[in-house]
Amino acid sequence: MTASKSVLVTGAAGFIGSNIARSLSADGFQVTICDWFGEDDRWKNVSDVVIHDIVRPEDLAAWLARPDRSLGAVVHMGAISATTERDVNAIIANNIRLSLDLWDYCRFHGVKFVYASSAATYGSGEGGFVDDDSAAGLARLEPLNPYGWSKHFVDRRIVDDVARGERTPPCWAGLKFFNVYGPREAHKGSMRSVVHQIWPAAARGETVRLFRSDHPKFEDGGQQRDFIYVDDCVEIVRRVLASERAGGIYNAGTGKARSFCDLALAVFAAVGREPNIEYVDMPEALKGRYQYFTQADVTRVTAVGLAPQFRSLEQGVAEYVAWLEARPDR
Repeated sequence: MTASKSVLVTGAAGFIGSNIARSLSADGFQVTICDWFGEDDRWKNVSDVVIHDIVRPEDLAAWLARPDRSLGAVVHMGAISATTERDVNAIIANNIRLSLDLWDYCRFHGVKFVYASSAATYGSGEGGFVDDDSAAGLARLEPLNPYGWSKHFVDRRIVDDVARGERTPPCWAGLKFFNVYGPREAHKGSMRSVVHQIWPAAARGETVRLFRSDHPKFEDGGQQRDFIYVDDCVEIVRRVLASERAGGIYNAGTGKARSFCDLALAVFAAVGREPNIEYVDMPEALKGRYQYFTQADVTRVTAVGLAPQFRSLEQGVAEYVAWLEARPDR
């Protein structure tokens, strides 16, 4: 096994990370995973995947420092991803410090590097969703919560290194993931996708509840997001790893905003039930920190050949619901 086929995936027990690890392992990569597994069922996300090694996050620095260590790529998906998290010290340790340490490791050891940024860096979105990764472009963004700020912090540091002519990995990309949904997200609790949250009720023909809007431009259920199926995100990562020249921060979205009502209707269609939707007040904790509209500009990610043929919302939801129906415990 050559070094180019040896990959470290952080956050590999989680949602996007486990799907990436699974895909790379199936393709013959020697995959080492790094994550905390806790006491829930996230171990099932990789229970049937051929894994070369598992590293605890607190042991990662020592693992990387071994003189015989040889890696082709690091795919860094590990983070505190809850937009409601208020412990900024924990966010700094997990989202900022680890990301920058891995960036430094990859640039000084000639290792490809892919890391998770987020659409949360765009804040309210009033300035649009163009993935302008210049220093000036990033300076215009105003994230609404500590999670978004942590991702923005890392983006700006990396762009500053590039602008100063500092060494970089041979190939790298920061991916601004939009609203990702799909298999292996059950462990995320309240942060899992709306598809996963409403599927059980829809499958039983019961009422599905969505948030009312408190924004005059959006009707109830009319809040719009760029929903992207997780396998399309995995494909973007794989294309970065296959590239020899990629270097930049790119949107990972479909470029097509759809409403939460559209999403619910797609779930009801996938389970063969008549729609039954009602609206409830938005929690106070989300007011003032809620994105009413997101839509990735996919011009750059398409131009550099990293964008796959994205699934439509209906295609992705139907595929996901079929997976859930076959694995109700997941």
